[in-house]
Amino acid sequence: MSLYKQLLILISALFLLVFGVNLTLSIGNSKTYLETEAQSHAQDTATSLGLSLSPYMKYPQNPTIKAMISAIFDMGYYGEIRLTDANGSEVVTLANDKRAEGVPAWFIALLPISPATANSEISSGWTISGTVYVTVNPAYAYASLYRQAKTSLYYSLATLAISTAMLVLLLRVTLASLKRIDQLAQTIADGRFETMTPLPWTREVKNVALSMNSMSQKIKGVIHGLNAKLETIGAKLLRDELTGLFKKSVFETDIRQLLMDHSPAFLLLLKVDSLPELVKAHGSDAIDDLLRGFSAAIQQQAERQAEKTIKAYRFYGGDFALIYETENNEHIENLCKGLTGEIFELGKRFDKLDLAHIGASPIDPTDTPDNILAAAQEAYEQARLIGANGYHIQTDRRLSRDISTWKALVFECIERQHFTVSYSGEMRNFQDNRIILQEACTQVLDEQGQAVPIAPFISIAEKYAKIVELDQSVVKQALLHIRETSITHAIAVNLSTRTIKNADFLNWLESLFKTDGASARQLIFSFSAYAVSKDADAFVSFFNHLHRLGGRAMIKRFEPQSMLPPGIVKRLQPDFIRLARDIGNGISRWPKQHDFVHTLLEMAQLLEIAILAENVQTDEDYLALKTIGIKGASR
Repeated sequence: MSLYKQLLILISALFLLVFGVNLTLSIGNSKTYLETEAQSHAQDTATSLGLSLSPYMKYPQNPTIKAMISAIFDMGYYGEIRLTDANGSEVVTLANDKRAEGVPAWFIALLPISPATANSEISSGWTISGTVYVTVNPAYAYASLYRQAKTSLYYSLATLAISTAMLVLLLRVTLASLKRIDQLAQTIADGRFETMTPLPWTREVKNVALSMNSMSQKIKGVIHGLNAKLETIGAKLLRDELTGLFKKSVFETDIRQLLMDHSPAFLLLLKVDSLPELVKAHGSDAIDDLLRGFSAAIQQQAERQAEKTIKAYRFYGGDFALIYETENNEHIENLCKGLTGEIFELGKRFDKLDLAHIGASPIDPTDTPDNILAAAQEAYEQARLIGANGYHIQTDRRLSRDISTWKALVFECIERQHFTVSYSGEMRNFQDNRIILQEACTQVLDEQGQAVPIAPFISIAEKYAKIVELDQSVVKQALLHIRETSITHAIAVNLSTRTIKNADFLNWLESLFKTDGASARQLIFSFSAYAVSKDADAFVSFFNHLHRLGGRAMIKRFEPQSMLPPGIVKRLQPDFIRLARDIGNGISRWPKQHDFVHTLLEMAQLLEIAILAENVQTDEDYLALKTIGIKGASR
């Protein structure tokens, strides 16, 4: 029950009690007054009648006596007048049993009034000649009391109604501020740190509002501070400490994103040859200078290609890479020539004229990251055969399947349901070791029974608008698995951006929650942080819709290079955030990763988001993640 109803009922009950007591006392006082007045009136009548009859009582049968008594009795206020002589014999008896008209029987029974009776002795000279008895009829007292009770009741009810109306108005005005404070608390819980203006006029409520405003701003400041710290730590995690270039983990993420986006690009591998011999000849400090100079040369050439997107990476040792988003071979040729010149000049400083070689290969969206990297490695090996500081651009790659074959395979598998769904990656709760969730993984086999790389399969399905049908089929199989196995943990299902924008899928999902809500609530819809960052508004809309249905969502592969701004995370309100593998692995050895996860957890706790880690390899890392306080991890 709301506070408004509680106060209204309580105060109305108090008002009703006060008015009831007042009404009861008023009626009781009126009854007492009427009884007293009736008794007094009876006594006055008996006394005056006794004095009037005194001269005639020598002859009790005198008709004048009866005439005088009748004259008094006919006034109608009396129930009985009786005259007796000195011997106690009745001389005159007049009675009136008239009842009170218009007075309910329940009122008479509730408020009984005893008839007022009085007597007066009649003297004739020095002797008592008789006694007159007068009884007042209570019917008139009942009628008067009933009229007064009704009048008092009407006025009391009118006063109560007016008081209640004023009370309702006062409570609405007063509690409206509390309602605004409640709404402010809800917005803070939802991750929107607003303030309440204008402030309430009630002093106590105003103080509460000021405290809420202060708390909201402090939490907002804490989250912004944590996000700034996350960005700083994340930026350090992305970069190689020696050269300042991006790490291999960033490269792997970028390759996956390029394949998802179908963006035309080239991969260039650059390797400093015979690095161990150079270390022996020049020492480690000199080699550090060499690697910094090599990375500077790469960055300078990248900056000269300002009209195109180009990104540089250092894998380890003397292995470097470039991703150049272009499909123009001439651009790649110019870049390689520029790099060769820079490498030659750098090699002269270290008496190494044959310092490095470059291999370039196009990135095909239907291929896998491993195949793309292998093709670039093959081009690098070809460059080593060309000559000192040579380069080779591979342009005639032959893939196992061309685009038309891929398209036919995708359509065949999706339309005829030629795929299976397995469940792996048991995510366990650190507290009780129970399974939190498993992930639904789609597996596709070609006509020869060979496994089809799932990344290009999904990419082609997305390109030709078959992904919605695939996602819906996977959800159905996951629900069937939940029902048949009676599992209690959740199943994470990956959905594409195209799917969450599809009106038919959203309508189907809504009907699913209505018809089989228990099983549907065991699903966790999963999305990569990169996909969410590309179309945040669409995901905010889907997450809000999903939460209204009672569903849950997870953002996976959360890492510094695809980290979402806190404002977006607050709008999304995901139920889970799953860290990228490279963040959880090695956390026991690398303080920067530890600080990143710890800071992310602090922010997530304020937003009521559970943090998970994926595929943790070592016991030391598993224990470190448990100590930090995240919810769970898979191994």
